Amino acid sequence: MSPPAQPGVPGGRGSKGPPARKLLCMCSLSLCLTYLCYSLMGGTGPAALRSPAALPGSAAPGAPRSPTAFPVTAAPRSAGSPPGSPGAPGPSAAPPRASNGSREGAADTWLRTQLAPGEVIAAQSGAFERDPQESSTTDEELSRAGSPGSRGGSSSTTPDYGEKRLPQALIIGVKKGGTRALLEAIRAHPDVRAVGTEPHFFDRNYEKGLEWYRNVMPKTLEGQITMEKTPSYFVTNEAPRRIHSMAKDTKLIVVVRNPVTRAISDYTQTLSKKPEIPTFEVLAFKNRTLGLIDASWSAIRIGIYALHLENWLQYFPLSQILFVSGERLITDPAGEMAKVQDFLGLKRIVTEKHFYFNKTKGFPCLKKPEDSSAPRCLGKSKGRTHPKIDPDVIHRLRKFYKPFNVMFYQMTGQDFQWEQEESDK
Repeated sequence: MSPPAQPGVPGGRGSKGPPARKLLCMCSLSLCLTYLCYSLMGGTGPAALRSPAALPGSAAPGAPRSPTAFPVTAAPRSAGSPPGSPGAPGPSAAPPRASNGSREGAADTWLRTQLAPGEVIAAQSGAFERDPQESSTTDEELSRAGSPGSRGGSSSTTPDYGEKRLPQALIIGVKKGGTRALLEAIRAHPDVRAVGTEPHFFDRNYEKGLEWYRNVMPKTLEGQITMEKTPSYFVTNEAPRRIHSMAKDTKLIVVVRNPVTRAISDYTQTLSKKPEIPTFEVLAFKNRTLGLIDASWSAIRIGIYALHLENWLQYFPLSQILFVSGERLITDPAGEMAKVQDFLGLKRIVTEKHFYFNKTKGFPCLKKPEDSSAPRCLGKSKGRTHPKIDPDVIHRLRKFYKPFNVMFYQMTGQDFQWEQEESDK
């Protein structure tokens, strides 16, 4: 069940025909103009924001596409495809990175890489290490999950019977938005089976083929839904086309969060692994004096949700994408889970009885309503204390994100009220 279109927001869920297409074109044009202006301020090249029209990439033949839509730029890499996959891209190349004279030393080499399929920034720069609950999948874990007789990385309660099926629903993003909390909550539903590790099939492991992907999944019975979550899909250029090629009726879930808070959380996670990295303030700006935000830094770029959504709308209708509020997932987890269960066509079984708010951690924990066992909370990698950030930096980031947030609200038909949230602080 999809929620009705939001009053006063044209082109939201439930809107049809020319008005929706007109809004998509308007949003695309607005994004282009915003990017163009920012590009003129910050120079050219991959390290600076460029006009979306100049970005490489095209839709697969016959795939639905907006004439003015644009993909996310991909760094050089050969995108493998399973045998027989239509429209698989060949090797791509990006122009050389423009040098940035406004920073010196380590600050100029940390996390400056553009987003690429599977957020390969992690592998290329070494800036991110293994996190047991976020982007944690290793080849060894996936090999175990896909081995004969395995349970696909699902919970220990998953029965060892049934069939392994390709997923009918995916949690595709966003990193540090609350995807792990959502996955654990939906796994409490008896009609859902989800792999616990992140397969990264549509970004890092696509060349291994659909049978490999199927073997990673847990066994399910008829009527149960198979799911997985890999947050980097949302910012991966090839992911929408590849998922559409697998099953065009796949349901997609995106957990979004105030992009300023999300960026700080992203940085905090990196800082916990690499305490020697430059400060958030250094990484966030191309030029602090001019107030020019560096959107080539992944922590900033991931939060430009309208840019990434544009890519997905080339292949999937808005009715197949559910946007979950990361903030409300904390303050009203039962309410958000009701929307998720409705979207997946499930009976509302995961309710307020399944949640207990942990005041120490600052977010809800799962509990079994039928017994008195202790609530199960996410690990220590969740709920880290954020470093203190200069208020002026926060203010500049809010101004940077505001036009993109407004476009995102218009594209989704949902007002996440991030600006209101910030004015209340």
